[in-house]
Amino acid sequence: MLISPAYAQTASGAAQGGGLAGFISLAPLLLVFVVFYFLMIRPQQRRMKTLQSAIANVKKGDSVITAGGLVGKVTKVEDAFVEVEIAANTRVRVVKATLSEVTPLGGKPAND
Repeated sequence: MLISPAYAQTASGAAQGGGLAGFISLAPLLLVFVVFYFLMIRPQQRRMKTLQSAIANVKKGDSVITAGGLVGKVTKVEDAFVEVEIAANTRVRVVKATLSEVTPLGGKPAND
């Protein structure tokens, strides 16, 4: 009555061709996710994997930094704990999981 037959026909025709239009409308969202994955998620996973392998392979004489900010030299390694010398004759037991950086013995300092 109020809608002309020509307008009703074009509306149903647009609904049938909506598959390609729906994909095109989702393409930018998919593109953002792919870029986010390659620029953010993948490098972070790689850094975590290298940190976990460094923590698993920590040995006596390595220099470590804990998550709490303590910097010291490893004097004893156990299964879940590491003994760190933070000053002369001052040793602290630290949980391995709290190590945030491991520099091997004889490693090059970051600022050289």
